[in-house]
Amino acid sequence: MPEVRHDVSLLTEEDVYLFNEGTHLRLYQKMGSHPLVVDGTEGTYFAVWAPNARSVSVMGDFNGWQRDRHFLRPRGVSGIWEGFVPGAARGHRYKYHIHSHYGGVRLDKADPFAFYGEALPGNASIIHSMEFSWTDEAWRRDRGERQRLDAPMAIYEVHLGSWARVPEEGGRMLTYREIAPRLAAYVGRLGFTHVQFLPLMEHPFYGSWGYQTTGYFAATSRYGTPQDLMALIDYLHRHGIGVILDWVPGHFPTDSWGLGFFDGTHLYEHADPRQGFHPDWTSWIFNYGRREVQSFLLSSAHFWLDVYHADALRVDGVASMLYLDYSRPAGQWVPNVWGGNENLEAIDFLRRLNATVYAHFPDVHTIAEESTAWPGVTAPTWAGGLGFGFKWDMGWMHDTLRHMARDPVHRKYHHGELTFRSVYHDSENFILPLSHDEVVHGKGSLLEGMPGDPWQKFANVRLLYGYMYGQPGKKLLFMGNEFAQPREWHHDTSLDWHVLAEPAHQGVWRWVHDLNRLYRTEPALHEGDAASWGFEWIDGSDADQGVLAFLRWDRARRRPVLVVCHTTPVVRTGYRLGVPFPGYWRELLNGDGQHYGGSGQGNLGGVWAEAVPSHGRPYSLSLTLPPLCVVFFRGTGGEEAPPDP
Repeated sequence: MPEVRHDVSLLTEEDVYLFNEGTHLRLYQKMGSHPLVVDGTEGTYFAVWAPNARSVSVMGDFNGWQRDRHFLRPRGVSGIWEGFVPGAARGHRYKYHIHSHYGGVRLDKADPFAFYGEALPGNASIIHSMEFSWTDEAWRRDRGERQRLDAPMAIYEVHLGSWARVPEEGGRMLTYREIAPRLAAYVGRLGFTHVQFLPLMEHPFYGSWGYQTTGYFAATSRYGTPQDLMALIDYLHRHGIGVILDWVPGHFPTDSWGLGFFDGTHLYEHADPRQGFHPDWTSWIFNYGRREVQSFLLSSAHFWLDVYHADALRVDGVASMLYLDYSRPAGQWVPNVWGGNENLEAIDFLRRLNATVYAHFPDVHTIAEESTAWPGVTAPTWAGGLGFGFKWDMGWMHDTLRHMARDPVHRKYHHGELTFRSVYHDSENFILPLSHDEVVHGKGSLLEGMPGDPWQKFANVRLLYGYMYGQPGKKLLFMGNEFAQPREWHHDTSLDWHVLAEPAHQGVWRWVHDLNRLYRTEPALHEGDAASWGFEWIDGSDADQGVLAFLRWDRARRRPVLVVCHTTPVVRTGYRLGVPFPGYWRELLNGDGQHYGGSGQGNLGGVWAEAVPSHGRPYSLSLTLPPLCVVFFRGTGGEEAPPDP
């Protein structure tokens, strides 16, 4: 029997052509390691891209880690090396030994296309197959309706290793399968529609939270096997919860066994450090102009949507990809061919990414973490946009948290921090994020960042969440924020679940629960999330009294919701606001309710509109505004108080 059979290949000539062209979307079906039975002999087919190698061999458990035994053969001039190794089986660890043409450098590299890797501190790849019996057909059948732009989307962001741990076992992290029923029950009870996981792709440094990715096709082995992650996603789907995966195509770490300097040359990364090395994250930046790199990244994105049934990809660090001078001083970046700072190759890649994803998975979404005013992030590619489905509204997040951190006595001087968003809220399809980035690196928790005494701190948190749910845009809340975690999040410990025994924390939890319910059940609060007609000011100018009032409209314009935000710690009575309809305006939610931890001020369930013109409208309400609170009212236009909903 030969050591390596070179007459076995999964790659067709079309595959090779598309790979070199930069348009292959399913390389995970052909590259990497694939267990096969050939002529009755079990083994594994290997294929790796190393165009500047003098030779490539496979070493692993199946050959005693001998570097000079199982040599692969080049596939023409494609840069791909391939071969079938009898005896190499599922579960065997392996690496590629690459002898470079450049300086005779020898490198031992993990497989860029591996589906699975060994647990730390090891870094070898593991031969693995991806069979799994999915049971989420009902979810996938209805996914398009659940993820429409006018459907409610409330996202619970999770770092899997620190959501909850097992204290009886020394604080052990939960596995994919262990967390599935607990997370599904909790998220379902709270009323979130989606879970977004911080990156679950393999990453060597746990403290990077997954954002230093080494395995673009490998689920991290910290929590189990690939099938275990599939079981988690399948379980969430069967319980009506969508799954968003963080994906990091902007940079990758410099570990010697990883993608960097892969075949003795800068293969995946740009060779010029002014374009290929990230000064903030001390990591390599992909060479987006290289067609094979585009095929690699496109295939990675399609892999998580195809094989793992993800419902959306949140694309990390888009701003760092778009700008050649991102975090670089003058003289440390290279202008594009037109002399500008736009990364034309990255822009081309992002457009191709979104065009291909939506062509093949029309009911999923791509979500851009993009922090600048780049135009058309969510505009279609055919209209000159980048083609994302959603964009994080980082401007809203920064302005709002800055405002909420101010003493209420000073807020009137900075009222524009809350009203400015109305200038651009319909310019993109936005998600409003209160993410993990806001509770790390010394920022403290959201609760800690609020001014005032303990009662006011909790009231300000409820005010923040009420304002977020009233604004147009989808919602995202990082784990622990739903019960006002008292301390800054840390990846090495569990959330402070014990504080839910305290009434103030219980109150915030109930408020988030009820906000999610209201958001899902009131069409006006979600149908116009990404439309100009979904938002209308009543009064955004009353800075002296700290009041903002606006309408959210449903598509039929029959059941508007009036949102009144009051940012000072006093009670205001007889506060008049104009409304478009006569009749009874029911008080749907009041963040000052005693069951939320508030003082119990309010409007006794609702208010009758009076024929008193105000704010340019024929009718008006005389309201009691509780302190540091958001109150939601629904107008019906009826002549009598409607029955309880």
